[in-house]
Amino acid sequence: MLLIDGASGEGGGQHLRTCLSLSAISGRPFRLINIRANRSRPGLRPQHLTAVLATAAICAADVTGAALNSSTLEFKPQTPPKSGSYRFDVADASAGGSAGSVTLVLQALIWPLMFAAAGSQLTLIGGTHVPFSPPYHYLAEVALPAFRRLGADVRTRLNNWGWYPRGGGSISVDIEPVSHLHGTSFTHEPTDKVRGLAAVTNLPAHIPQRMSRRAVNLLADHKLKAEIQPVRDRGIGPGAGIMLWIPNGGFSSLGRKGVPADEVAQAAVDELLSFVQSNSAVDAHLADQLLLPMALAHGCSTMSTPVLTAHTMTNIELLRQWLDVTIVVEGQMGQPGHITIDGSGFRSHPNI
Repeated sequence: MLLIDGASGEGGGQHLRTCLSLSAISGRPFRLINIRANRSRPGLRPQHLTAVLATAAICAADVTGAALNSSTLEFKPQTPPKSGSYRFDVADASAGGSAGSVTLVLQALIWPLMFAAAGSQLTLIGGTHVPFSPPYHYLAEVALPAFRRLGADVRTRLNNWGWYPRGGGSISVDIEPVSHLHGTSFTHEPTDKVRGLAAVTNLPAHIPQRMSRRAVNLLADHKLKAEIQPVRDRGIGPGAGIMLWIPNGGFSSLGRKGVPADEVAQAAVDELLSFVQSNSAVDAHLADQLLLPMALAHGCSTMSTPVLTAHTMTNIELLRQWLDVTIVVEGQMGQPGHITIDGSGFRSHPNI
């Protein structure tokens, strides 16, 4: 059993998601202590508990410590990942509703199910566009296209919007099996075109129009053409946000009570412009999400990123503990960096 200290590195949920994925894939059990020790509310929160229970379901794991606020978890897979149709609702892991992020739950599930015997269908219910997590449109428009370059075949659909604090959103995910992933190199892709959505639910139509118009004008000042669709929809609760994307980069800002629509748009545009000016291959969040599949892949992968985050550096150390993998990092945390990974060459079970 591999022992992992959740207080090391950034001390958040990254330890849990990476360990769940690799345990389900490899069959190796782990014990995680000091879960999310560096967070204001440590231990397992609803989205983390959902990830534990969901991953346990796909590999028939024996689990100890799967409870809200638990700071220690033991996870022992009993079977290789099992394909199938699954439904997981973050609210089931809480005393009532929850806006826990469905995209973070998916991070634990996507790679094990990709190495299952057949395709899988997921319905994930919770927060689709919530703070401190990738919004659904980042997953669909930025992360999945990057994963496809490594050989992944995943398709998604947004069924219902789920904003903080109500949640209740829903996405569908179809995951096709692969025998292995292949390494690839990400390089800077110059672009003069930005795509995106400015969206609200249960709010006046002028708000997405204002966010879209403001973002288009700001980007035009930097000679970037923008197609940003204003969307007004219905949902379980009110919410607003803008999502912008370019190749290998996604940038979003969520509305909050008292914050003008123009300021919401400005925040997303500022992040996008900073990335464009860095001439990096992938944004900092995508770099973090690419580490695990690159470490599983056959061959060498490379990427540059505008900042080496604590998330990224923590994930690198975890991958070194779990896999026979060589990861070379050029740069210091908080600064621009270049990452080279000689993958472990994982293949699915020979009977699959």
